[in-house]
Amino acid sequence: MQQAKRRLSQRLLRRVEAWGNTLPHPTMLFIYLCFLVIGVSWIGHYLGLSAIHPVNGEQISVVNLFNAAGLHQILGKMVSNFMTFAPVGPVLVAMLGLGIAERSGLIQTALRLMVMKAPTKFLTFIVVLAGVLSSIAVDSGYVVMIPMAGVIFLAAGRHPLAGIAACFAGVSGGFSANLLVGPFDAILGGISTEAARLIDSNYDVTATANYYFIVVSTLLISVVATWVTERFIRPMLGEYRGAEQGDLKTVLTSEEQKGLKGAFVVGLVIVVGILWGLIPDQGLLRDPVTGGIIKSPFMSGLIALIALSAALMGITYGKLSGCFKTNVDVIKSMEKSMEIMATYIVLMFFAAQFVNYFNWTNLGLILAINGADTLKNSGLGAVPLMLGFIFFCTFANLFIGSASAKWAIMAPVFIPMFMLMGVAPEVVQAAYRVGDSSTNIITPLMPYFALVFAFMKRYDDKVGVGTIMTLMLPYSVAFLLSWGLLLSLWLMLGIPLGPGASLFLAIP
Repeated sequence: MQQAKRRLSQRLLRRVEAWGNTLPHPTMLFIYLCFLVIGVSWIGHYLGLSAIHPVNGEQISVVNLFNAAGLHQILGKMVSNFMTFAPVGPVLVAMLGLGIAERSGLIQTALRLMVMKAPTKFLTFIVVLAGVLSSIAVDSGYVVMIPMAGVIFLAAGRHPLAGIAACFAGVSGGFSANLLVGPFDAILGGISTEAARLIDSNYDVTATANYYFIVVSTLLISVVATWVTERFIRPMLGEYRGAEQGDLKTVLTSEEQKGLKGAFVVGLVIVVGILWGLIPDQGLLRDPVTGGIIKSPFMSGLIALIALSAALMGITYGKLSGCFKTNVDVIKSMEKSMEIMATYIVLMFFAAQFVNYFNWTNLGLILAINGADTLKNSGLGAVPLMLGFIFFCTFANLFIGSASAKWAIMAPVFIPMFMLMGVAPEVVQAAYRVGDSSTNIITPLMPYFALVFAFMKRYDDKVGVGTIMTLMLPYSVAFLLSWGLLLSLWLMLGIPLGPGASLFLAIP
């Protein structure tokens, strides 16, 4: 009976995977959406679709792009659409610095040291936490931390698949959480800004808009994933009886130790310098007019500071550890990081066209106004609405793997819609982070799903897609419930999600 149920669940999972694999590449999805928006703009203009703007009382009508004027606008602004698209510049700048830190080996060595020094009783917690923190370097967690977690658990006498599952939960399930602001925060903030400006042309969603929330989320995800691993996953797997032996390199070389010490000193100097610029009332990094921090050179230059700090620490580590022999090696590390970003750049080019076409047609604004009216009439408050939005995001995540691609599609509709209901873009973005991250670990469309599958096959040839889904589903459910509850409490208590971030807006 149990075996029949397992076969049925695996068949269902394979059907979901097969159906999901028929979806187009995210870049092709945006190309199709561009043509779809142009076609819908013609239909909407022909039907005379419109709405009354709740702020200024003006009638908003659909603008047709399927004509000569539309063609001229599409061709004339194709380059500027991409060059001014908010998510592009900050992410590329951040990755230049983080690329140096990653290619020098600094990030990997620091994470390895963090896990190696963990007491046995805290091993699972530290593995998950290291996985969550690894998202600052984009793919380091998947490529370095997840396979290392299997080796670490095996060396500690535990089942290696439990280590892989726990780390995968941290890296991917906790992808939206961190203790540091990173490229993903800049991506989401940029897309949210573009969407919010449909309603308020001066609205900015900064990279730190959800910072307080993601710091607390980091601890929540680490605790919840640890509990799931110890309570469900390890008992489910039992003892490991495979042939693999633990081969963890438990001692840092003298060069690695020297590099870490040098990078630590550089990091300490940078932190002292930043504090020197922030603590005094007229500090160099404060707003020169108001003396504030929220709208200051520090906040506007935060991505640049992250990139420079990562670059200087990475260069120091690379030089002292011997990874960087010449300055050319440093340049090559930046070039390598840009190679990784090639897919992102292509995706963002077409996403920028789609977002701008959508804005030009007024379709997003009309949908938002009408949608907001419908939700207002439903009588639901902010918390139920955000919980509903979270579950909508979890469902969408099963079929579109790219977090930035999904948000670029969803933000122009949902952010204006909720803004018109008095919910700030920062809240909508936080809800998206919860919904998107919680189901990352159970969708076969997630880009690194196959890589995790390969890591597990090393220890057990019988592992299949259904096995991974079964192992990761408890994490996904636990994240969704606990993280959704955290956001609900956050909103009810009225705590800001980040520095200068709003929770609610005045409804016109």
